[in-house]
This record gives sequence, structure tokens and C-alpha cells, in this order.
Amino acid sequence: MESPQRSEDLERKARPEGARPKKEVGKLDKSGRKNEPVGFLHDKNSMKQLANLKCCFYHKFFLHLRLMEHRMAVMDLGTNTFHLLIAEPFEGGFKEILHLTEAVKLGEGGMKNGLIAPEAFARGIKTMELFAEKTVLKEALQVRAVATSAVRSTKNGQDFIREVKARTGIEIEVIDGLQEAGLIYKGVKSSGILSAEKSLILDIGGGSVEFILCDQEKIFWKHSFEIGAQRLRQLFHQTDPISAENILKLNAYLEEQLQMLFLALKNQDIKQLIGSAGSFETYAEMIEVEKGNAFDIKKTKIYDFEILDFERVADWLQHSSHEQRLNKKGIIPLRVDMIVVASLLTSFIMQKLEIQKLSMTTYSLKEGILAKSFN
Repeated sequence: MESPQRSEDLERKARPEGARPKKEVGKLDKSGRKNEPVGFLHDKNSMKQLANLKCCFYHKFFLHLRLMEHRMAVMDLGTNTFHLLIAEPFEGGFKEILHLTEAVKLGEGGMKNGLIAPEAFARGIKTMELFAEKTVLKEALQVRAVATSAVRSTKNGQDFIREVKARTGIEIEVIDGLQEAGLIYKGVKSSGILSAEKSLILDIGGGSVEFILCDQEKIFWKHSFEIGAQRLRQLFHQTDPISAENILKLNAYLEEQLQMLFLALKNQDIKQLIGSAGSFETYAEMIEVEKGNAFDIKKTKIYDFEILDFERVADWLQHSSHEQRLNKKGIIPLRVDMIVVASLLTSFIMQKLEIQKLSMTTYSLKEGILAKSFN
């Protein structure tokens, strides 16, 4: 009969070097616990499972790194609002990771004098520090910060750029009006709203307004006019509600300032006016709230207006007081002041060009930057 010691010696010799001994099922170990049928920890099945786990881990790790490599933070630094959009490529488009909108009002209090006012300057710096923090937190390895009218047209715009660089390390790129219009077109196009028919895109910013005559394939004409809502408000909307006299003055001013637009569009068959985000989102929200419909602009990419709905909303805005707009559902606080002149501009263009179809997309410049980068 073989001794217990000899059996243990034979088992030890049969084990792979470094492996733990197979426990006998049902026997108690030294601590008094019953052994479980786990076998050698280094048997072939266990090693295969371990290898699969490692493979899965490394695959997910490198996939994460690859996504981080393409994850991009776009900062659209406008006259009224600063936007941060962090996204990564997804199924031919992009997947939004984070979207922040801050009412910086960079043009407030200084646009007439060609300066960014001290209070607005400070708000802009604080917002850029927030954007830098969120960019790091969300691991966006690519950053593109684009400044438009307020920075490019003010005497201390370069001071703002240098201060942002010193505080955050973010380098701001100032683009001209034609570059801005080109990026807006790319953003609008990526929404899928364009067709083979000619459309006129209208983007109403705080400092400038962009017009793009285009179809889904190309741009026929584009231009940027320094007549944004902030500038129009300072010139014509000094009383609330805006006076009938100032509405007439504003329309005469637009007639004079937009002569290049009217010449370019002469004899053009324009099927629709497409609003690019901003004020057009507010028109849509007001209309849907009035109708009692559940509506989430964040889940909306394209919206088609009924002309009568828009005209009703525009008429209400033009007769409203600041307090009424502030308490009106559908108008977010950052648009309370400039939505009146924006609606007057929209109405003027539609009447002047006799356009009978109005649509809107929530895509604009920042989505254009993503489309250009990801495609």
C-alpha cells in the first residue's frame, strides 16, 4: 500500500513548476474550510481564459486611445455667445460628448467704440478657462478655437487672444467673414437640409450676418456683413417695445447695407431661406410652445416653419417689452435682448426676396469645423 507521503511526492513531481496543487474535493483544508473543485490554476483552460481577458482589455484600451486621438473640442467664440462642442467621429458624422453655451456678450458695452469692454473681456477669459477645464476633463486631444466678428473688429481683440493663451494655453484663430460663411455652409450641409434646389442660408450673429447662396453640392455666392444683432440693437432698439419709427429706420438701413446681396441674387430662383441655429431656434421653440407641443431643440436637427406661424411670432416680438420676452416660454435668457432685431431682419429678407419657404437647422459653424475635420 502506497504511503500518503509518497502520493504527495508523486503529485508534486507531476505538477507544472510554480503551479498550486489540486485540491481534493470534500476534504477540509488547514483552516477547516471545504475544498472546491477548481483544479490547477495554470491548466490550459485557465490560461486561455486569461489570454482572452488580456486581449479584450488591450483591445478596449487601444480603441479608447484611438477615439481620444480623434476626439475634438471646437470653440466658437461669437459676439454674443461662446460655444464649446466636444465630439468624436461616428458613423459618417459625429457623436456629441459635451455641448456648452455661455452668454458671454463679448460685444456688450463696447462695439460702438471698437473695443471689448472690461466686464465683457473678463467674462470671456473666465469662460475660456472653463472651456479649457472641460476639454481636459473630456480628454479631447484636438482643440480648435475660432473667433469671429467681435474679436476681429475690435482694437483690443489681440489682447484678448494673448490673455487666453497665457491663462489656458489655447490658441485662438481669428477667421474673416468669408471663412466664417464657408464653415457655416459645411455645418448646414452636414445636417442634410440642403437639396438640389438653390437655397439661401442666413446666419444671424451678434456682430455679423452671413448669407450663402448654395445647393447641396456647392456655394454659388457668399458674403459676411457687419450688421449683426448686437450692432442693430445698439443702433435701433433703444426703447422697449421698439418704436415704429425705428423699425422703418432699421429697414432703410438694411436696404442700404445689403445692396451687394440684392445684386448677387438678382434673377436667382431661390426656393427657401434656411436659418442657421441661433434666433431661428427661438422662433421654432416659441411656435411649438404656443401650440402646446412637447419640443426639445437639443433633439432637433431640422425644422420647417409654416409661414403664418413665423409671421405671428415675429409680430409678437416686435410689439413686446423686455419683461414680456423675459417671461415668455421658448425664449432663452441670452436671446431676450437681440431676438427683436433678429426677427425684423428675417422678415425683411423674406419680404424683399419674396421667399415663401422657411426652414431651420441647429447646425452651424462649429458643426462645420467638425465636418471639415472628420471627413
